[in-house]
Amino acid sequence: MVTPKDPVHPRSPAAPADASEGPAPAVLRVRGVTKSFGGAAALKGVDLDVFPGEVHALMGMNGAGKSTLVQILAGVHQADGGTVEVGGRPQSGLSVRKARRLGISFVPQRRELAMALTVAENVLLGDLPTRGRAVSWRSVRSRAADALAGLGIGIDVDRIAGTLTVAEQTMVEVAREVRRGGRVLILDEPTACLSAGDAHRIRALVRRLRDEGVAILYISHYIDEVMAVADRVTVLRDGALVRSAPAAGMDAASLVRGMVGRDVVSTRRQRPAPKDESGLSVRGLSHGPAVRDFAVEVRKGEIVAVLGPAGDAQSRLFDLLSGRQRPDTGELYVDGREVPFGRVRASLSGGLRCVTGDRRALGLVAGLSLDENLMMAGDRFARRRLHRRAELARRAAPLREDYGVVALTGNPPVGSLSGGNQQKVLLAKWLETEPVACFLEDPTNGVDVAAMADIHTLVDDLAARGVAVLLASSSAEEVMRLADRVVVVSAGRTVAEHDITAITRDELVATALGGRPQ
Repeated sequence: MVTPKDPVHPRSPAAPADASEGPAPAVLRVRGVTKSFGGAAALKGVDLDVFPGEVHALMGMNGAGKSTLVQILAGVHQADGGTVEVGGRPQSGLSVRKARRLGISFVPQRRELAMALTVAENVLLGDLPTRGRAVSWRSVRSRAADALAGLGIGIDVDRIAGTLTVAEQTMVEVAREVRRGGRVLILDEPTACLSAGDAHRIRALVRRLRDEGVAILYISHYIDEVMAVADRVTVLRDGALVRSAPAAGMDAASLVRGMVGRDVVSTRRQRPAPKDESGLSVRGLSHGPAVRDFAVEVRKGEIVAVLGPAGDAQSRLFDLLSGRQRPDTGELYVDGREVPFGRVRASLSGGLRCVTGDRRALGLVAGLSLDENLMMAGDRFARRRLHRRAELARRAAPLREDYGVVALTGNPPVGSLSGGNQQKVLLAKWLETEPVACFLEDPTNGVDVAAMADIHTLVDDLAARGVAVLLASSSAEEVMRLADRVVVVSAGRTVAEHDITAITRDELVATALGGRPQ
């Protein structure tokens, strides 16, 4: 991610204030936990210890068993075998209610706030103070304000939750769980889809909670983030424990080897030189205060990255280019032909494919099968009505193979796949419809290092086919790996343009953040 620098390994794990007291006992201890789904082993005898005052990172590729393990701890699933101890006492038959009563709190990647309610109501949800038979709203606001202030969170408790940023929603959920008495806090990808500044705020909150004695189980795909925030790291691979050790003794290369079982190298590839023909041209694009006179030109076979502070023009491009929203002004050309704004069908028929960064809400239909999602783009599904399973499987099989989509069972709901496999389905769905130009929004968001390397290869291949690619990414490393040019936006306008070979990673980050190299 494009992030400010964090202190690395602030202190050793579970270190007591007075060394004579000895090490603090584990607040959560897991031994030999197993779990299978439909005959497929998701966990194979996993051990885990989490100590108070420690950030314990849980890492592994998508499908390694991380989600299954934390869902067992949170009471969502029951383990098939093994033991779980909380506070030194064995626990059996954990349910969601029992886990919460024991102090195990789970903040999932998908936020679970009541968006129509206020911040105060969300923080005290299920525990609203009453005076007689009526809710005491003064007490609700006062107690919620105290809960936020105690964690250094400056959010107005009267705000409606739906108006909060993703980072603020995360903070409110954390405050709610801590107020409920959570002594083990499980955070699943808490900084996914966040800007650099917001991710920094979340990590600062995590450190504060740790210093106050909370045990934190932290799941993240960002290795640099794990190295900055974690005291200890446990690595899972294919449902089995690979390694558990202090973070200070690990490096990025050893973590990748542990997760993947081999070295993963994602280096810049040589591609054919872009053609002189324009594939995608955006001119004078304006939409409210966020996008003002934005312009970019992408040649066929070229990858151009657009980079800027969070909430700037690049965060609006998917809706505008895909036709979901109509801008105030602007012109869009694909392969030299003008495409009208505000019409999704016109964008598609013009040869432009826009791949969202929010695959759950906008990219995939979670309840439909893997193969149905693969085949639903364009006319392949709608016109041919591929309702026969055999025909659907026959047409989808080449896409599964070409894009490396893996499923434990034959054709499961796409929502049950790992994040990396979901992202490959999303890319295959659109990139195999013969595009002239593509807009890719954070194409590797929330995927593991192996899936990231695979997706980078797919994007390289797309450009090598002569497709004009416009890339919006929150990762400076990804931009340096893929782009031929980078366009920098500020206050909605294009303010600079660089050949990627003429700028360093640190210069790129500084330019995007509007500051100096760090």
